[in-house]
Amino acid sequence: MKRQILEGCEIQMRGRQSACCFTGHRPGKLPWGYDERDARCTELKRRLRDAVDAAYEEGYRHFLCGMAMGCDLYFCECVLALRAQHPDVTVEAAIPCPTQAGDWPEEARTRYRALVSACDYETLVSARYTAECMQRRDRYMVDHASLLIAVYDGTPGGTQYTIQYAMRRGVEIVDLPVTVSGGAEQKPILQPR
Repeated sequence: MKRQILEGCEIQMRGRQSACCFTGHRPGKLPWGYDERDARCTELKRRLRDAVDAAYEEGYRHFLCGMAMGCDLYFCECVLALRAQHPDVTVEAAIPCPTQAGDWPEEARTRYRALVSACDYETLVSARYTAECMQRRDRYMVDHASLLIAVYDGTPGGTQYTIQYAMRRGVEIVDLPVTVSGGAEQKPILQPR
């Protein structure tokens, strides 16, 4: 795995035109919480897999993931499965700071470490935790991609920030709304600022 630290420098990465990044909610904002056996979670993972497959068919070969608990890890798992079928796919873990998973439950930390280890690249965006490191990670991903896949329910937070930043940067966005109950989807409406 190639590792790099971005603190205070600009690094040219793989081509933006063939790169796709992801943003989505953590378990606390998902209607099923941490229960990945919930039918809505299973359905979201299927739609996410379909979106990743479609991105590959459109020519995207490099995928950046912020590695947060919840939807980010679902995305990473989908892309690693895609890479198993298509060896021209590369996966980059864009990590906001070394302590990102430090307070997670042990099972989640184990999953996180395994996924980061499976990635082709690991980019540490900040050498230490700061109030801005999560948003810096999000900007890094958007700045190095031309497609953003988003799982978004319309609520304020990091996912909304990333989508709005991508809109300002002219990055194409694929929206995968969160299914709340009975198959109904929350349809977020975002307008460029």
